[in-house]
Amino acid sequence: MAELHPDAQRGDEVVPLVRFLSDALARVRPLPSIDVHLTQAHGHALAADVTAPGAVPAFDHSTVDGYAVRFDDIVAATPRRPVQLKVLGDVSASSWRPVRILPGTCFSVAAGAPLPTGTEAVVPTSWTDQGMATVEIGEVPKRGYGLRRAGDEVSAGQVLGRAGQQVTPHLIALFAASGVSDVHVRPEPRVVIIATGDELMDAGRMSQPGQIVDVDSPALTAAAAEAGAHAFRIGICDDEPEALRSVLDDQTLRSDLVITTGGTGLGPGDMVRRTFGRDGAVDFATVSIFPSSTLGFGTIGPEEIPIICLPGEPGAALIAFEAFARPIIRRLAGVEPVFRQQVKAHLLETVSSPAGLREFRPADVQERRGGGYTVAPLSGGPYTLSGLAVASGLMVLGEKVTNAPAGSTVDVLLFDRRR
Repeated sequence: MAELHPDAQRGDEVVPLVRFLSDALARVRPLPSIDVHLTQAHGHALAADVTAPGAVPAFDHSTVDGYAVRFDDIVAATPRRPVQLKVLGDVSASSWRPVRILPGTCFSVAAGAPLPTGTEAVVPTSWTDQGMATVEIGEVPKRGYGLRRAGDEVSAGQVLGRAGQQVTPHLIALFAASGVSDVHVRPEPRVVIIATGDELMDAGRMSQPGQIVDVDSPALTAAAAEAGAHAFRIGICDDEPEALRSVLDDQTLRSDLVITTGGTGLGPGDMVRRTFGRDGAVDFATVSIFPSSTLGFGTIGPEEIPIICLPGEPGAALIAFEAFARPIIRRLAGVEPVFRQQVKAHLLETVSSPAGLREFRPADVQERRGGGYTVAPLSGGPYTLSGLAVASGLMVLGEKVTNAPAGSTVDVLLFDRRR
């Protein structure tokens, strides 16, 4: 028999996390696209495929400083019997007049310079006597050495980036090289983070009886930014329905998503659930996720801005963000995939997990030299912030897993904190 979720009342349904998240994602659409210049595109998701208006390279050019030659003119060259060619002129990277190589001649070319017609190889300067009117060549490169042909890398009309792909510096370089200056992207979602609770105080002091440091809002603001959002920490809101509604009425005018922490339970001070649960604006459910508690999702305001209500306990809030809020932010941003990379890993030690709950446990994930991954749970359990701070991933133990022996294979979500 499955264990009762710690936040469920007897008789309450425990909603599978997959179902709760799927229902929420079905209600969220990517934000409308905007046109931006390449210099503003980094980090955004493409809203449409980008095709190359021109070829890359755009023209045949030299990749080295040297002499553009016909291959037949140099094929017999040796260090002892160098071939002498007449140098017809110099071609720099800024040259634009077309020129042609004649038998027994060559051109001195710079790296990046357009190739004279008839060029079959570029002999590096160091392989010659570096002559100006005539040049002696004592070594023979392979045919095609030192040159790139038009379209070698990208042909005109080729797809450079797919809708949903996140724009990276390297993708921007490819766009620019092929003649793209503006792209259609999804804007970064504006995400507002609000911590609720009369007991909360700003960071800078240690918690004491009756006062608890607000860990959630600064941590989740950073987590939302890492997920691709333009995140704003509003700060602390007292457990007062009118105060909460006033803050939200103000913030829904400038946000695409609101995230609250705390107040999702059934206690007398849980104002978030009492404020939004009764009118049906937000659906609260006991979800099969550990560690966590009741989660809420719905829309508020005339613009029907999505709102996510997370638990107040910091470890539970951060895990719930990873499992539930982060995919929704990614959906708003139009990024594919919305989930973190998931891999199979070899478990290094036996772990137990509560029945009926999907556990997300901070873990040390290592890539094996021969391929694959190993994973070990971090000490202290899933609630500890110290474990999350050094974790390289989250070990995922499904609702039916109560014991995973050492040597078994488990699912792992990999963290990527390069942003």
